Amino acid sequence: MRKKAGTTIVARVCATAVLLALATGAARAEQVHLDVAMGHPVVLAEQKETAYLRVAMTGFEMKDPSRRTPANVAIVLDKSGSMRGDKIAEAKRAAIMAIERLRSDDIVSVIAYDSTVNVLVPATKALDRERIASAIRRLQAGGNTALFAGVSKGAREVRKFLEEDRVNRVILLSDGLANVGPSSPGDLAELGTSLIKEGISVTTIGLGLDYNEDLMTQLADTSDGNHMFAETARDLARTFDREFGDVLSVVAQDVTVTINCAAGVRPVRVLGREADIVGQTVTTTLNQLYGGQMKYVVLELEMPPGSAGQEMKVASVNVSYANMATKFTDKLGGAVSVRFTDLPSLVEANTNADVMVAAVHQIGAETNRVALRLRDEGKIEEARRVLMSNAAYLGDNAAKYNSKVLEDYAFTNEAGSLRLDDRSWRRQRKVMRREQYEIKKQQKTQ
Repeated sequence: MRKKAGTTIVARVCATAVLLALATGAARAEQVHLDVAMGHPVVLAEQKETAYLRVAMTGFEMKDPSRRTPANVAIVLDKSGSMRGDKIAEAKRAAIMAIERLRSDDIVSVIAYDSTVNVLVPATKALDRERIASAIRRLQAGGNTALFAGVSKGAREVRKFLEEDRVNRVILLSDGLANVGPSSPGDLAELGTSLIKEGISVTTIGLGLDYNEDLMTQLADTSDGNHMFAETARDLARTFDREFGDVLSVVAQDVTVTINCAAGVRPVRVLGREADIVGQTVTTTLNQLYGGQMKYVVLELEMPPGSAGQEMKVASVNVSYANMATKFTDKLGGAVSVRFTDLPSLVEANTNADVMVAAVHQIGAETNRVALRLRDEGKIEEARRVLMSNAAYLGDNAAKYNSKVLEDYAFTNEAGSLRLDDRSWRRQRKVMRREQYEIKKQQKTQ
């Protein structure tokens, strides 16, 4: 059980005011930065309003690399017959390069699967990297794809050194369809859900155009890992490097966000994330925060009418997380209010563009998912119209809030509307799934 602490726990061991100030400053430097804000802190009076509240959390930078959170990683490699040639060669090279980034106190295991599953390197400290690399180099491709069993075996190796003060992760690479053992997105979603309860997340890397992106995103989503699309074998080194960059920069784990809405304020939905809404209380969790990276929760609210000049509390926010630098559980809090006006110009002048961009980005990703579903149903023209309408919505808001992020996503939706034919769809569908996932999780873009 972690100790609960803010800066005051550290301060109590200090004997002087000078030491107290130093301890407080150090603790603050190693705390997640919390920003709670409304998209429109000033709203029109005398009418119900839809509003957006954003809870943004930015991971602190771990200044001393030697103090970073130790990793406990299982690399699970597809070595089925479709991986022959450049794919298996590049997969082995990327895995070896990634392992070179580990410290001697990190734990690594390597699992390979085709029709069966083999543990090439049982979970061990990364002391003898050359021995680990030699085991990877001996890999040969052949057989079918027992993906479920591969992930399960990887999780079993992670469990050997499972600790709350480590980053416990399975990294799965696959280029094909799971065809041995459980193989549906639902099966893999259940596996991901069970693993995250143990503190194990799964990152999925889809290689080429033949893997099942629904299965891979479901597994990553339910376990709160990353999902990446490596279109060619040459992309694997960069993909593995990016994933290990995340693994080796975790500064907070087990993040819980609780939003308590004031009386009269109705919580409608959390955009892009699963959340529990019970009465006026909204609760959601994030597995990890990375140093220097922001993750956020956007809550859509229905505001009651108010009188011009009136100020009203909207919600209070509590965030708790395991601080991987101090080994304490930190608790942060914030609150937001709105002021009512009868002047639309005041509403516009006080708009928080960052919050509104986050909300629009998530809504755009939801609409993009609608278009994908329509295309799956064979309704190509309907899907195209949805993407074009989405591009217009994103473009209008990009201009309104001066947002390059929304401008780029508007272009992506417009370009995607031209790639719905049978010849282009297999690749386009993977691109759309990857983009939707990156937006939903605020994952670093590829």
